[in-house]
Amino acid sequence: MLMFFSRFKNKNVNWNLNWRTKMAASTSTFRLRQDYLRLMRDPVPFITAAPLPTNILEWHYVVEGPSDSVYAGGFYHGKLIFPKEYPFKPPSIMMLTPNGRFKTNTRLCLSISDFHPDTWNPAWCVSTILTGLLSFMLETSPTLGSIETSVQTKRQLALQSIEHNIKDSIFQEVFPELFKKLQDLTKQREAEMSRAITSQNMTSPNSTNSRSSDVNRRNGTDYMNDGSWTGTLMNLGVIFGFAAFSFVVKYIWKLVVNEQL
Repeated sequence: MLMFFSRFKNKNVNWNLNWRTKMAASTSTFRLRQDYLRLMRDPVPFITAAPLPTNILEWHYVVEGPSDSVYAGGFYHGKLIFPKEYPFKPPSIMMLTPNGRFKTNTRLCLSISDFHPDTWNPAWCVSTILTGLLSFMLETSPTLGSIETSVQTKRQLALQSIEHNIKDSIFQEVFPELFKKLQDLTKQREAEMSRAITSQNMTSPNSTNSRSSDVNRRNGTDYMNDGSWTGTLMNLGVIFGFAAFSFVVKYIWKLVVNEQL
């Protein structure tokens, strides 16, 4: 009899745990769906976000660098991993695109992340999390998961972020419209670079110097030719001068000798 009640108690405990797990999962799913609808209705500036089609607990986001920041022109892909207990527990936050501010594929220690469940507010939603992430990204405050790099490095990574994201299969799946936009930007940059190179070649100092060198070489050859003729004439003049001088000296000498005789 005692064994029967013991088994019944264990089954009851397991049933309660399963029920609570299902309820938590149901609550998190319902809440995340509401967050998604809210995000579609009222987007966060500079940020696009959506859950994976196969897992609503894993969200992906893209931060577009504000034009007045060192991240201008960059697109930064990251993800949020929500626990089944959401919204009563916070998500983990990671960034996947190299950016110069955070380590990649590393959980970030923020007041809105799973590092600080004590400061988490269940009233916060996905929009709140993404707004806080962007705000902290634009700061320089250190935290676990952050790195320090120069402004030049951040701007260089901003330029490289487009190519990095285009190669990401998850990025292509979750953000097809943004993927197409980045492809167009890549083609535009390549066209601009090609035009710049062509223009530079047409006005390049090297080409100008080359043309000048050709002219100088031609002029130099002519000059050398002219110089050789001039030298020849000068030599002939000197020879004739010495001959005339010698003739005059001999003539004067003869006159002097005749007078003495």
